[in-house]
Amino acid sequence: MAARANLNRSDNNGALYLVIDQGGHASRASLFNRQGELLSLAAIPIEAQVNGAGHVEYPAERLLQSIQQAIHEAVTSPNIKLTDIVAAGMATQRANVACWDRITGAPLAPLISWQDRRAADWIEKFRGAQSQIHQATGLFLSPHYGVGKLQWCIEKLPAVAAAAQQQRLCWGPMSSYLLHQLLDQKPYLVDHVNASRTLLWNIRTLTWDPALIALFSLPDIPLPQPVPNHCAYGSLTISGHSIPMMTVIGDQSASLFAWQQLRNEALYINIGTGAFIQRVISSGCEIRPTLLTSLLLQQYGAAHYALEGTVNGAGSALSWIEQQLQPENLFQQLPLWLKNNDCPLLFINGISGVGSPYWQADIDSQFIGKGDEQQKVVAVIESIAFLLQVNIEQLQLHQPAASEILMSGGLAQLDGLCQRIADLSGLSILRMAECEATARGVAWLLAQSAPESPALPEVSWRSDTMTPITPDHNPALIKRYQRWKIAMEQAIKT
Repeated sequence: MAARANLNRSDNNGALYLVIDQGGHASRASLFNRQGELLSLAAIPIEAQVNGAGHVEYPAERLLQSIQQAIHEAVTSPNIKLTDIVAAGMATQRANVACWDRITGAPLAPLISWQDRRAADWIEKFRGAQSQIHQATGLFLSPHYGVGKLQWCIEKLPAVAAAAQQQRLCWGPMSSYLLHQLLDQKPYLVDHVNASRTLLWNIRTLTWDPALIALFSLPDIPLPQPVPNHCAYGSLTISGHSIPMMTVIGDQSASLFAWQQLRNEALYINIGTGAFIQRVISSGCEIRPTLLTSLLLQQYGAAHYALEGTVNGAGSALSWIEQQLQPENLFQQLPLWLKNNDCPLLFINGISGVGSPYWQADIDSQFIGKGDEQQKVVAVIESIAFLLQVNIEQLQLHQPAASEILMSGGLAQLDGLCQRIADLSGLSILRMAECEATARGVAWLLAQSAPESPALPEVSWRSDTMTPITPDHNPALIKRYQRWKIAMEQAIKT
């Protein structure tokens, strides 16, 4: 069922920005004005198809239709004048990949999710090149990134192989597929941020890396033409009105710009299907042994980077436990359950594999100890906090240490989860009241670079309401965390 909000917070005077946000559980379209007010939002649910072989994918046509439906509902809100929309931007899941026909535009494969692990065995063949890959891409060798999925498609799907032989194959990040389908010009382009999650992109030279393409023995098929995140991608026509697509970026990168100017002293946490924690690097491109180095934004000749930790099983872990236990009204009960700070269970969270700093693609999820339904759910929530805390400890080695946490995303609305993160880290948290950090970040980027408006410092951009959360002394939680770390290390070794 579609969710649609008509958010007429103030009179709509002047330019509007259309933002497309394709996320793990929904495709959203929203409209912001130059003051940063959210005037319209439409969300169309879409769930990934999952099987026991580690496959996580979306039907390509259905996902595209969900975006088109969200756009239609957002722009037809009563308080929206279509001709006021001056620019569009898009954020997508970064490591999702697609294959489609260059001539017809027809999808040749499902859209394969970043959570997918079907290429785990193939990717292990390149373990000896781990250091080379990490230094060039900022990433670790992992089936979660694009190259293994692209290789699987050309090896396993006859339609993809045939299109390649006929020189009709387009392949690459999902953002490229969506641009090709949505824009009138049918471009074959990719922004730098989404390109950087393929294991084929050099984050120093900001180009497709010939050495990596050769290492993975990819066939000689052109990858999308790379362009900066702010660029003239083409135009989206809605009811005869042409809207230039001006910004494309990865969802987790966009979420940082919801806070406007990048803050070097902060840790950014965005929690949705996965949880992602980032620290802006002021010194440029820096490589750390257990963390990712992520490209945040490339525009106007300048590249911005962050150190990043990832928790694969956040919202997806809650979905997993909900399917296992089938509790009634889980999300309504969670706030009360999380007030219980004496959980006897620990949970080894291997949902979609374990990200940083352990980097284990395949690990069994398991409870340690015995408990009831409520305690199992709380243990899953605590595992998210514990995995984030391991990454916080790694990021705090980057001096000077961060002084605060800026938190956003759907699961960030759980007070009990945020309080646990504050208690474990000893850092105060500022939580964004709105869940739509990704969309707000894209809108901010559009507003600051829009040609029809003054430079952003002259624009009064709305600051979202923040909720402060201060750390408490919580020895029981810290003791559980120490036990969990030992159990996690044992699980990794087995």
